[in-house]
Amino acid sequence: MVISLQAAKNAQFDVIVTTDQDLQYQQDLAERRIVIVVLNTTSWPRIRAATDAVAAAVARCATERFIAISIP
Repeated sequence: MVISLQAAKNAQFDVIVTTDQDLQYQQDLAERRIVIVVLNTTSWPRIRAATDAVAAAVARCATERFIAISIP
């Protein structure tokens, strides 16, 4: 499912998890309340193996607005 940042805000999402590593350069994130968690891979087996790291990043959303995760 593809969702825009504005649509996510309108739907009252708090966090978006994405693999779009250029998002921070394509969007003005300064005025956004939504937290962006960016994964460095689109490989589902690698992401699935790192669910603890993704969950930990989402848990940090109270203090950070943009979180990049490097998944081995």
